[in-house]
Amino acid sequence: MRTLRALVAAALLCLVPVLPAHADDGSGGSTGGSTTGFTYDFEDGTTQGWGPRGDGVSVTVTADAAHGGTSGLLTTGRTATWHGASIAAPFVRGTGYTVTAYARLVTGQPAGTLALTVQRTPAGGETTYERVAAATVTDGAWVRLSGSYQFTAESTDVLLYAESSDATTEFSLDDIVITPLGDPTREPVTSDFEDGTAQGWAPRAAAVLESSADAAHAGGRALAVSGRSASWDGPALNVLGRMAKGDKYALSVWVRLGPDTPSGRLGLSVERRSGDTPSYERIASPKDVPAGEWVQLSGTYTLAYDVDFLSLYVESDSGTFPFYLDDFSMTYVQPKPIQTDIPALKDEVPFVMGSAISRPDTLGVHGELLARHFNGVTPGNALKWDATEPSEGEFDFTDGDYLVDFATRHGMTIRGHTLAWHSQTPDWVFAGADKETLLKRLETHVRTLVSRYKGKIAVWDVVNEVVDENQPDGLRRSPWYEIAGLDFIRTAFRVAHEADPDAKLFINDYNTEFPRKREALYALVKRLKGEGVPIDGVGHQLHLNIEQPPASAVEATIERFASLGVEQQVTELDVSIYTDFVSSYDAIPPELLVEQGHRYKELFDVFRRQAAELSSVTVWGESDDVSWLQSWPITRLNAPLLFDDELQAKPAYWGVVDPSRLAPPVRRLEAPAGTPRVDGGRDLQWDLLPDAPIARVGDVSAGFQARSSAKGLYLLAEVTDPTAGREDRVTFTVDGTRHVVTRHGGHKAAARRTRTGYRVEALVPAGKDVTVTVHDTTGEATWTGEITPVAAVKLTSAARRAPVLDGVVDRAWSAAPEIRTATWLQGTSGATAKVRSLWSGSTLYVLAQVADPVLSEESPNAWEQDSVEIFVDPDNGKTKGYGDDDGQYRVGFTGRITVGGTFDAAGVKDNVRAVAKQVPGGYVVEAAIDLPTVTLRPGTLLGFDVQVNDATGAARTSAVTWNDVTDRAYLDTSHWGVLRLAR
Repeated sequence: MRTLRALVAAALLCLVPVLPAHADDGSGGSTGGSTTGFTYDFEDGTTQGWGPRGDGVSVTVTADAAHGGTSGLLTTGRTATWHGASIAAPFVRGTGYTVTAYARLVTGQPAGTLALTVQRTPAGGETTYERVAAATVTDGAWVRLSGSYQFTAESTDVLLYAESSDATTEFSLDDIVITPLGDPTREPVTSDFEDGTAQGWAPRAAAVLESSADAAHAGGRALAVSGRSASWDGPALNVLGRMAKGDKYALSVWVRLGPDTPSGRLGLSVERRSGDTPSYERIASPKDVPAGEWVQLSGTYTLAYDVDFLSLYVESDSGTFPFYLDDFSMTYVQPKPIQTDIPALKDEVPFVMGSAISRPDTLGVHGELLARHFNGVTPGNALKWDATEPSEGEFDFTDGDYLVDFATRHGMTIRGHTLAWHSQTPDWVFAGADKETLLKRLETHVRTLVSRYKGKIAVWDVVNEVVDENQPDGLRRSPWYEIAGLDFIRTAFRVAHEADPDAKLFINDYNTEFPRKREALYALVKRLKGEGVPIDGVGHQLHLNIEQPPASAVEATIERFASLGVEQQVTELDVSIYTDFVSSYDAIPPELLVEQGHRYKELFDVFRRQAAELSSVTVWGESDDVSWLQSWPITRLNAPLLFDDELQAKPAYWGVVDPSRLAPPVRRLEAPAGTPRVDGGRDLQWDLLPDAPIARVGDVSAGFQARSSAKGLYLLAEVTDPTAGREDRVTFTVDGTRHVVTRHGGHKAAARRTRTGYRVEALVPAGKDVTVTVHDTTGEATWTGEITPVAAVKLTSAARRAPVLDGVVDRAWSAAPEIRTATWLQGTSGATAKVRSLWSGSTLYVLAQVADPVLSEESPNAWEQDSVEIFVDPDNGKTKGYGDDDGQYRVGFTGRITVGGTFDAAGVKDNVRAVAKQVPGGYVVEAAIDLPTVTLRPGTLLGFDVQVNDATGAARTSAVTWNDVTDRAYLDTSHWGVLRLAR
């Protein structure tokens, strides 16, 4: 497809065949020069250097048609599309120009496209033809042509000429102005289409572009795009010469769907070419464009290559629907100098400090930042299969060689990422492949890459993301595995070791900080090493957020793999400011950046403690402006790295280098109503929520909870402290008053020894500002923040038995206690449900008897239809976000099932079965939800909630839950109730 696109786009650059240039010795413009510009107004009665292009063509000055003044330039006698008027162009190599002209057809001529084009012959190359401006021209009015132009290669026979899509059309030109730019790469480029022209935008293929008054973002006109032949077809703007290599540009354009288009997604991209090789890059990923609304597409782009073609274009992710484009801008972003008065990261840590990079990250201030702070790099995409072997046997090492050479020159270690992965692998690799064929392709690819960079790349991610903890054997069902089983892993490691015996070979994966993923990967590595597979190390990606998972989970993972005797590296670290996949900020609250700084501090405390097990820590990008989290899982403002968009140090940086520079974090904790016994035991009501972690300092760490009551504030601290000492104590400071509890207890307090340390409980006067300090001879671990009283966490139970899943309320349900939905999220009355739960084996059963006399599925959105939503968190994690096994299971009154959860809910979408039956006054939902990630037994606590949606016509008119009051249950498990499994 990309080859076809390149050919089509190339064909559209000009309307002429290759032909000998028309020579003209004209003097150029009648006013101005190379500094002030050239203007051709033909008011002196001469052609001012313009002459005919093509045999039989006549170019004359006439008073019959003039845009301004009394004369214009008439072109007649044309018999080919490339025939017209031409002039030896006054363009100077390396200088950018804006070119404008006015055109009109002779009366009676049919409307058509008229273009200004440059012909030139580069030194040692073939003659090229480059579009400068084009527009649809009629005989009814003068039309403005406008565009920009620059060439950089030494060239001869540089001509500017006018041509038409109709071979015989006669036309007039007037008021042609060529204006040089001081530095075209610094000048803004804008399009508002208010002059009635396309202002230099041209179709990529068959698209029709017209300035239209039917819609406008600002002003009275926009560019209407119709007649598209493919998703990539549409408006394109030539910006060759307007961007400088290594510079950063901010781009913005507003788009709106065309007539009779109910929905669509549009994005902004760039096509660049070096020679005949096209490349395509996203600037703004496709966004939903609601009907009737203008949506802004924006992003930044850094040109990192020498190019001879550069074009911006708007495309859809699918379909050929019409749309409008308006108010485009491209502006140069003046970089801030990097800070040279702060410590270099690489000098402050006891391991290699790495960064994932692409070619733009090596240029300008990005390159300066990279060289100053990092002594290791990972090419983020340049060594992946789609980049290095897009077609079988056809290797491309352009970017790989560049990045490896850059790192080598700067004395950096290099991680090769990645040899075998289920993603970014071309379709041809798996096409028609049996096991033998696939392994041969793998061997060829691995041997070629590792051999090429032997002695240069120190570490390879040989296989990437091969674990799926939701599978019985813990292995991802990728095409690799489905065709070749574990042999693809064995082969990749064997061949990589043969190609470079000195390279360290790693298996790399994400979510290894979560227990199920951790154990699945551990078992795989242990098995393969036991077979003699040359696995040297394990890579932990660590794509985290500001709250989850706790740093202690990361430390537990490193300690777990240390027992295998493998080298470990943190390979893709970043810390999103979001805890879910949907939320978005227009501006990031400063307190979140402070919280992120403390999060990085806690993580690097772990890395430093575990330095004997870690040889490298790599952040996935050097600065926020290049982070993949700007566009994944949705396009939103994110700031996950150590340096901001302007490459300046953030609180995250200081969390790594000097945490004393951080402002105190603003932490918040809810204290549900409750009255636990203060006896050093752990009442059930403490188990309804997880403990808020207090990060480890020295050998001590803790978890902390609070409960509110009329008697005061109940506080719990679970302390991890393996060595008892006289200094051991917990101090609860509430609104400035200290309450000290030792291992032996205290006033209105109790303590009890635990397997890993000790537990304290205390009842203190109510207050808002709380500090919890855990003292030990090795240090103090502290939590400081605000506590807010809230309603008690609701608890219900599920009896142990299995019903018949048929929508009929059979006798089995009589053993289960009944709960009711009565917490209103929308409205104050409407449909409600009586709910019961059962369990058997690994399955949870839920019955909802809904009172709702009027039922509707008119809305296309499932959540706006009459339905019941069942929320289940198998480990009762109460997180601000969804884990892979957390599920939102929606059952409509007709039995339609929809599932929500982490991103695409892949881990849970097949877990639910349900039946719905309409009954007088409402409907009954009976659902069975499989929970394969936990072992169900009496006493197990599940995060649990139920919501009833009530629809009237095509709108949801009320929504009610059992426990969650936030209306965020579809994003966030932290406010669900709790279901306890009974015997």
